[in-house]
Amino acid sequence: MGLTVESLKQAMKYMVESQGFDRVLQKVKLLSATPGKIVCEMKVEEEHTNRFGTLHGGLTATLIDVVSTTALIYTERAAPGVSVDMNITYTSAAKIGEEILITAQILKQGRNLAFATVDLTNKASGKLIAQGRHTKYIGN
Repeated sequence: MGLTVESLKQAMKYMVESQGFDRVLQKVKLLSATPGKIVCEMKVEEEHTNRFGTLHGGLTATLIDVVSTTALIYTERAAPGVSVDMNITYTSAAKIGEEILITAQILKQGRNLAFATVDLTNKASGKLIAQGRHTKYIGN
């Protein structure tokens, strides 16, 4: 594996400091990284919420996309790929001030496709907020 945890942190920093859409992830903090598994945390703030004051579903989808891709990058093949399919089940709300954990794990990485799962949980209670599945094309 060519990446260190520090270089992974630098890659995430570069992403969020860009002028692109990924800058919405500025408050995400990398807690741990092992090959194929990444754990991040984020405190839900007003900028992350919908009109009901809870974590916006679109931001949840972005977290699932980006954190699972980061887990994929931090594997032996280190290939980011292109999204093919992503589905999300929303099970509970995260309110302003709550801290959430985003845990992504690569389930399988084949020649052309990689499969990941991501759980968003309330850090204090462990309650599941959302669960996503993400498939990425990683072929040549």
